[in-house]
Amino acid sequence: MKSGQRQYLLGLGSNLGDKVYYIEQAVRALAALPLTTVTAISEAFDSDPVGYQAQGNFLNLCISLTSVLKPEELLTACLGIEAQLGRVRTIKDGPRTVDIDVLFYEGGKVELPELTLPHPRWQDRGFVVLPLRHLLQDHTLAKDPTWDWLRAKVASLPVDGSGLRPWHGPTPWINPTH
Repeated sequence: MKSGQRQYLLGLGSNLGDKVYYIEQAVRALAALPLTTVTAISEAFDSDPVGYQAQGNFLNLCISLTSVLKPEELLTACLGIEAQLGRVRTIKDGPRTVDIDVLFYEGGKVELPELTLPHPRWQDRGFVVLPLRHLLQDHTLAKDPTWDWLRAKVASLPVDGSGLRPWHGPTPWINPTH
C-alpha cells in the first residue's frame, strides 16, 4: 500500500433491474475514485431479502479496496455512486438498484453521526458474513495481519445458509479495470 492509503472492506448488493450491471458499475465506479484501487472481490451470492419481504432476491458480494479517502469521504463517494446508479430510498430495507456499505476500515473504529465502523449489523447478516469469509481468504488479504481478528470472527460465526445461494450467473465485475 502507498503512503496515506487505508484499506476498507465494503458490502455491495442489488435487487432491482439488471443486478449484474449495477454491481459491475458500482465496482467500476469505486475503482475509478481518486487514488483508490479495488484489491479483492469475493464470490457473489443470491440472497433472499431481509426485513422488507415484498421484493426480489439480492445479488451480494464484498470487496476490498485501498484509498487515500478518509472514511467519511468514502461514505460520501459511495452514496454518490448509489445515486448515479439510480438508488432511491423510499422503503427501509427496500428494493434498490445498488447498495454500497462501508463495513470495515483498517484504522479500526469510527463513530460519526452518519457512519459507524465496523458496521453495527454486519455479523447478523449472512449475506455479509459469507462473502466476507470468501474475501478474507483472497491471496491479497489472507496473509495480512490487519484482518486476523476479523478472519477469526467470521470463521466463528454460525451462519444460517438458508436464503443464501452461490451466484452462478455472469461476474463481469471480477476485472473492474478492463
